[in-house]
Amino acid sequence: MLILTEDWRHQYGGASMGILIVENAQCAGVSESLEAQRRQVEEELRADVHSKEELDASAVLAAYGQYYKRFKKTYHVKQQLESVIFKGKSIPSVTPLVEAMFMAELKNGLLTAGHDLAQVQGTLTLDAANGEETYVLINGKEQTLKVQDMFLRDDVGVLSSILYGPDQRTRIRPETKNVVFTVYAPTGIARKAVEQHLEDIYSYVRLAAPQALRREQNVYN
Repeated sequence: MLILTEDWRHQYGGASMGILIVENAQCAGVSESLEAQRRQVEEELRADVHSKEELDASAVLAAYGQYYKRFKKTYHVKQQLESVIFKGKSIPSVTPLVEAMFMAELKNGLLTAGHDLAQVQGTLTLDAANGEETYVLINGKEQTLKVQDMFLRDDVGVLSSILYGPDQRTRIRPETKNVVFTVYAPTGIARKAVEQHLEDIYSYVRLAAPQALRREQNVYN
C-alpha cells in the first residue's frame, strides 16, 4: 500500500510510482542465469541503439530529462546507458537483487530504487519535498532534499528521492530476504511501461532466486 500526498498530487499530476514487493528472494552467491541475462541485456542495448541521437530520441529519457532539468541536473541513468552502449562498459555486478534492478533500469530507462523490506517501518508515502527533509544516502553522506523533489518515506524517514537516490538505512544487503522495488515515473511515462518494467525486475530476480514470490505489484497515480 502506498499513500500519495496532496502536495505530490498537486505538483505531479500525471506522474506515478510502481511498487513491487518480492518475498523469499535471498540469493546465495553469483547466479550464472542472471549473469547470462545481464550479458544479453547489454548486447541488446548495443544492437538497438547506434548513436547518441537515437538515445536522445527516447520518450522515456526525455521525460526524465525534463524532470531533472527543473533542478539543473542531468538524468544519471542516461549517462550509464551511454557508458554501456558506446564505451563497452558492463552493468555493475553486485548483489543479485541489486543487479536485477540495475539490469531492468538500463533496459527500460526507468528510475528504480530497492529496499530491504525488513528495514521499512510503517506505511510508504510518496511526497513532494519542502526542502527541510534530510536523510543519510547509501554512501553515508547526509543529504537535504531540494524543494519539490519527489521522495518516498516511511514512518521513520526518507527512503529515497529522485535526485539523490536511496537511503542507507533500508539498503539491500547480501542477506536481504524480502525486498521492495520502487519506480519513479514522472509525467510522460506510460503506466504500461512501468508495469512491464516491474515484470522485468521480477523475472530477473527469479533467475537468481527461483523460490522468490511476488507479494504485491501495482502502479499508483
